[in-house]
Amino acid sequence: MPFLLITDREATPPTQRRLALTKATFTIGKSPANDLTVDKLAISRQHCEIVNTNGTYAIRDLGSRNGTYIEGRRINAATPLADGTRIDLGPVQIIFCAGEGQGAPAAAGAADGDRGTAAQPLTGALVRDPGAQTRRLVPSDLKKRIHERLLIDLDLRHVDITQQSDEELRKKTEGVVRNVVATLATDIPLWLPHEQLVKEVVDEAVGLGPIEDLLADATIDEIMVNNWDRIYVERKGKIELTDKCFTDNAQVIHIVRRIIAPLGRRIDESSPMVDARLKDGSRVNAIIAPLALTGPTLTIRKFAADPYTEKDLVERFGTLTTQVVEFLKLIVQYRANTIISGGTGSGKTTLLNVVSSFIPRDERIVTIEDAAELKLHQDHVISLEAKPANIEGKGAIPIRELVRNSLRMRPDRIIVGECRGGEALDMLQAMNTGHDGSLTTIHANSERDTLSRVETMVLMAGMDLPSRAIREQISSAIDFIGQLSRMTDGTRKLIGLSEVTGMEGDIITMQPVYQYEQRGFGEGAKVLGALKPTGAIPKFIHDLRARGIPVDMTLFQDLTAPPPQPRPHVHR
Repeated sequence: MPFLLITDREATPPTQRRLALTKATFTIGKSPANDLTVDKLAISRQHCEIVNTNGTYAIRDLGSRNGTYIEGRRINAATPLADGTRIDLGPVQIIFCAGEGQGAPAAAGAADGDRGTAAQPLTGALVRDPGAQTRRLVPSDLKKRIHERLLIDLDLRHVDITQQSDEELRKKTEGVVRNVVATLATDIPLWLPHEQLVKEVVDEAVGLGPIEDLLADATIDEIMVNNWDRIYVERKGKIELTDKCFTDNAQVIHIVRRIIAPLGRRIDESSPMVDARLKDGSRVNAIIAPLALTGPTLTIRKFAADPYTEKDLVERFGTLTTQVVEFLKLIVQYRANTIISGGTGSGKTTLLNVVSSFIPRDERIVTIEDAAELKLHQDHVISLEAKPANIEGKGAIPIRELVRNSLRMRPDRIIVGECRGGEALDMLQAMNTGHDGSLTTIHANSERDTLSRVETMVLMAGMDLPSRAIREQISSAIDFIGQLSRMTDGTRKLIGLSEVTGMEGDIITMQPVYQYEQRGFGEGAKVLGALKPTGAIPKFIHDLRARGIPVDMTLFQDLTAPPPQPRPHVHR
């Protein structure tokens, strides 16, 4: 007989029960009148129903407020259920099992038809996850006992761990955990390897739990925790589900707090969102209940341990060409103000890091960011980071105030990690008042869209300026715009580099210097194309040549084009 395997992921430890589908129409919701009562904040009184039509089962949403999700997608109509289909209702996960021996095992002590039976703790339970390997959770009570012994043996309450390096602390912790595991050997399930237990406990005690291995994997660009048992990663531009999982949602929140604690930030019900960074500069965002209805969500944009260089972007990733790199070096040397624009995850910060590495080492650089990510190798660098509000909602210092303050710090160049609001006006004023060669990034879909976004952000500063005055400021302040794009095959390319040339009437004019020409798709849907010069010569090149500064004019020639053939001589 088909049945449902119901897991409450909010419980500590997670609980599970099994419920047989004995009726033709099986209702689920918060009301006690339903066949399955789920008393959770995200669940409506009559949330959804499972209907049996001649042995074929389907699920239908009943107009719930937060929706019914199948395999992570919200359904809008009756959706068939196959063996192993995952149903997500807020923090509750339900697996549809077609019958005995085909579905996931029931929790110990649960019987068919036990509607309303008290849920049993998952002790070494198998968690079935379609599309991933079956995972067996280490018993949480066993981990708790080891952690308690670890606290006593390490005497962490009386030891200043800040005086020890991460490697020393991990090595010392691992030695203590091995001893504890040896003394508890008779209590450890036979299926659980001791090395796995030691590693999991050490990772939780001094690291970031199950995502430690993912952070160490150089092939992973992004880590996305959607819930304690749903951890995705991005590899080569493609998202995939891993076989990693936390013990429960409480552990996810604990790891988030461990990340943000050194930064003086917090996350709780009154402040359920936070931006932060790891020690290596990787970008972190977390959001929890009541905003995140399906569980605490953690997103980590990984940065390479060694920052990418122009050689990596040319040879490994194909983001740039040698011609473009040499031109970027030239505009940095010429102190042109440059904006790097693109969509989310298109590689703006990576390219900003590379371009900023071309700045001469004898210049004073001030970087301003929401969360410090830039890694500059120059000696004279001052890094500023915005400050969020405290628990009373006071004390916030936004990027705009830091940009204003940086003008009093005698910078040669100002680098703003990302312009999102009114700071764009202060950035333009800085570019127009002697701080040439400044750099920033902006979210935009094209070079033309970048100009519109800057204009909108200037208006967000609260200054009642006419559009023409704003556009004149933009055209005189910004010299070049580089546009990045994340292609359909997951690669990141510079698809355009344009020069801002001035104004014609009320319109800011530009000329493209380099443009990406896509030729189609190759094997495995790989995008085929090339970044080529348009033949346009930027204005400042003429200025450099007039001053006797040599410029390699092949930077603006298409070297891949075949040479022109001589015209045959015709005898008359």
